[in-house]
Amino acid sequence: MKTFRLLAPLAALSLVTPAFAAFNMDYVTIGNAGNAADTADGDVFTEGIQRFGSVGYVYQIGKYEVTNAQYAEFLNAADPGGVNANGIYNASMGSNIRGGITYTSGSASGSKYTTRTNMGNKPVNYVSWFDAVRFTNWMATGNTETGSYTLNGATSGIVTKNVGATVYIPSEDEWYKAAYSNPADSSYSIYPTQSNTAPTIAAADASGNISNPGANVANYNYGADWNGQDGNMTTVGSAGAASASFYGTFDQGGNAYEWNDAVISTTARGLRAGSWNSDENLISSYLMSANAVLENQYNGFRVASVSIPEPSVWVLTILASGMIMTRRKRSHAPC
Repeated sequence: MKTFRLLAPLAALSLVTPAFAAFNMDYVTIGNAGNAADTADGDVFTEGIQRFGSVGYVYQIGKYEVTNAQYAEFLNAADPGGVNANGIYNASMGSNIRGGITYTSGSASGSKYTTRTNMGNKPVNYVSWFDAVRFTNWMATGNTETGSYTLNGATSGIVTKNVGATVYIPSEDEWYKAAYSNPADSSYSIYPTQSNTAPTIAAADASGNISNPGANVANYNYGADWNGQDGNMTTVGSAGAASASFYGTFDQGGNAYEWNDAVISTTARGLRAGSWNSDENLISSYLMSANAVLENQYNGFRVASVSIPEPSVWVLTILASGMIMTRRKRSHAPC
C-alpha cells in the first residue's frame, strides 16, 4: 500500500494554512491494454451498432462506487463553511430517506456534513455529473474547479477531461471494460457479475447489507427492502466477491446508475449500470444518458485513475477554505 501526498501550490500556501486528511479510495487495475471491443451490438434499442470496451492503456478504476462517507468528507473539506457555492450538496441527501448526508448549519466549520445512520457505506446519490467531476478535481488538486477538469464555476455546457488528468470520471470504454471484459480470454459477459444470465435480485438486512450474497447477485428491481423502503441502496460490495466483475469491481450492475464521461449532446452525459429500481438496465447492451445537471435518488458514480497502483490510500492536501433520465438513443428522440 502506497501513500501519496498532494502538495498545495506555494501561492495557495502563502494565503491559507492547509489541513491534511487521510482519504481511502480502493482501486482495481484494469490491464490487458489494447483489447478488442465487444462484438455485441452497443444498444439493443437502436438500429445502429456501437462497440465498447477497447482501451489501449492500463488504468485504475474504483473498486466500489463513491460512498456517502467519502462524499461527506469531500463536502467538509471543499465547503467547510456550508456556502455550497457550486451546488455540490443537494438538500435531498438529507431530507429523502434514501439520501445519505445531513447538513447542519450550526455545526463547526469543516464538520457541517455528516452521514446518516446506516448510510455511510452506501453509494452517494443526488449528484450531478458536475458534482462528480468536482469530486475528482478535489481528489487530484484539493480544488473543485481546476485539475482534471477546468470548471471555473461552470454548472452547464460541455466540459471535457484535461490532458494529463490523473483522477477523473471513467470514459464509457473504461467503465464498460471494467464491468464486462474477461481478461483471461478478452471475451465479454452480458452482466457485470461474470455472467450471461440475469443476476439474482438482492435482498437486504435491516442495516442495508445484501443478505443473500453469492455468485451472480445484484441490487436491482426493488429487491433490497430496508429502512421502510421498497428498494434502496445497499452497502457497497456486500453482494460478495463471487458477484464482482472479472476484474474485481463491485456493483457495476445495480445499486446506483453511474455517470461516465461520454458526451451525448450539449447537455447530456452517459450513464451505465442500472440502479436499485431498474430491471434490464444492467445488461451490457443497455445505454443511458441524462442531463449532466440531473440529481436524483438513483444516480451515483465511481472514479478512475491512470497513475495510482491498486490498492491505494490518498493523503490529500485540503485547502481550508427535475429532469428525466432517458434511454440513450442517438438516432431517436429522448423518451
